[in-house]
Amino acid sequence: MVVQLSDIETKLETLSQEAKSAIASVNTLEQLEQLRVSYLGKKGQLSQILGMMGKLPPDQRPKLGALSNAVKEALQTGLEDKRTALQTAQIQAKLASETLDVTMPGIFRPQGRIHPLNAVIDRALDIFVGLGYTVANGPEMETDYYNFEALNTPPDHPARDMQDTFYLPGGNLLRTQTSSVQIRYMEQQKPPIRIVSPGRVYRRDTVDATHAAVFHQIELLAVDEGLTFTDLKGTIKEFLRQMFGQDLPVRFRTSYFPFTEPSAEVDLQWNGKWLEVLGCGTVDPNVLQGVGLDPEKYTGFAAGFGVERFAMVLYEIDDIRRVYASDLRFLRQF
Repeated sequence: MVVQLSDIETKLETLSQEAKSAIASVNTLEQLEQLRVSYLGKKGQLSQILGMMGKLPPDQRPKLGALSNAVKEALQTGLEDKRTALQTAQIQAKLASETLDVTMPGIFRPQGRIHPLNAVIDRALDIFVGLGYTVANGPEMETDYYNFEALNTPPDHPARDMQDTFYLPGGNLLRTQTSSVQIRYMEQQKPPIRIVSPGRVYRRDTVDATHAAVFHQIELLAVDEGLTFTDLKGTIKEFLRQMFGQDLPVRFRTSYFPFTEPSAEVDLQWNGKWLEVLGCGTVDPNVLQGVGLDPEKYTGFAAGFGVERFAMVLYEIDDIRRVYASDLRFLRQF
């Protein structure tokens, strides 16, 4: 078969025009790579046309070689220019999708507020820490020993009737007071001891405007050589002064708690009325002996109060159930 130079030149010109049009129409880098292989690959269309060169006379081959090189360079330039354009467009599209319009209004998120119970706990802890106390915590599920026996309340003690307890399978119970934290702490640490223990406690109380089955307590304990009831009174008066923001009349009334002797209840005159705000007393020697401390050498005092009671007084809340209702109309007031 005789091959004419003009035929090969026509094929090369047609290939160049078709390739130029195809390159202009592709939209992705993947399509562009397929075109490159189709035209410039080892088995591509250009290679097939150049394979016909061996059938030409030797004197015509240089002219065809120059023409084929020109077509090849044009294809490579077109492919590279298109590749650059597609990559630039791809980068611009990504930047556009990730760009934030800083002039757009932000998403409104209402500001949260501290719950009145948390506010009272934080305020009380700040005061006691300022007085040199360390915050101590303990488990809410307790044993009978830590909740009662170690606090001078054996199984047959009549004081157990003062607290209606939630008992659990296996002999455990939900703690009725945070005083159990004091026992655990004294077992592990030696005097001087000054701790304040906040936490949730549980009692089988009938829920009404002033009582709840689940509520919060804060108790303090100090044990050292030479501590007296006078130190206790001074600590409580200073705490109440800082808590209520003013020096209000305070009175101590004789009371009874199994783990303190003597014991007292503290009243505060607020808005012209006497309010019972906390209980306190000197740590009973039996409690100190139970944790391995010599009551002839060490003395201590303890006090505790209900967080809900303080919240109701400070924020003038008429019903304790309001603080657990999750009513936004109520909570937004604080």
